[in-house]
Amino acid sequence: MKNQRQILQIRKRKLAALISDSRQAARRSIDECAQAVGVSAEKFQAYETGLISPSLPQLEVLSLYLDVPLAHYWGKQTRQRIEVPEPGKDLARSLGIRNRLIAASIKLIRTNAGMSLAQLAEATGIGEETLTKYEQGESDIPLPELELIASGYNKPIEDFFDQKGVAGRQRSRDELIQLFFQLPDDLQQFAAQPVNRPYLELAKKLSDMDVQKLRDIAEKLLEITY
Repeated sequence: MKNQRQILQIRKRKLAALISDSRQAARRSIDECAQAVGVSAEKFQAYETGLISPSLPQLEVLSLYLDVPLAHYWGKQTRQRIEVPEPGKDLARSLGIRNRLIAASIKLIRTNAGMSLAQLAEATGIGEETLTKYEQGESDIPLPELELIASGYNKPIEDFFDQKGVAGRQRSRDELIQLFFQLPDDLQQFAAQPVNRPYLELAKKLSDMDVQKLRDIAEKLLEITY
């Protein structure tokens, strides 16, 4: 139990430093970030000192607001100075929905696993009363606590990431961009040329076909060439 508390405190301090770093790198004030995630400036400042931690939905909104990949908050590198576009006014609109979805998810996983609240409390070091509030959606789940709960279920924290909302779509775009830049230079240049779009669309159609259809096409091409 003592070791779990130490791990939790270390994670909170690390997360606090990464939040502060990403805010300062984006040249945003505490007031601006607090407004973006729907909390008071005092509460956001507490995020940066490690006294308390944001929930995963709040962190997703913050990553969108600061134009920072969500993975940054699990990394070790600091951010460079960047110019950030003005955020939309409704970034925090989905917070309530995301919190309720996560609450329902952790309860469903525990129920399906046949695990009691007492067992989860023992595994995570989080009190049963607090876990009950988390599962009922009465309290936002600070990210370090959610990580402990995910660990107690032997699940990666990524299972709780937004998949279909604004943050999820942005993360998917970021991942696609990273994959694009991992391609060889000649393939990047080929894909970037509008004139080559028909070839890319053809490749996409071929990739969607089953093996038998591809064989039929290959046989017809052989008949034509001979």
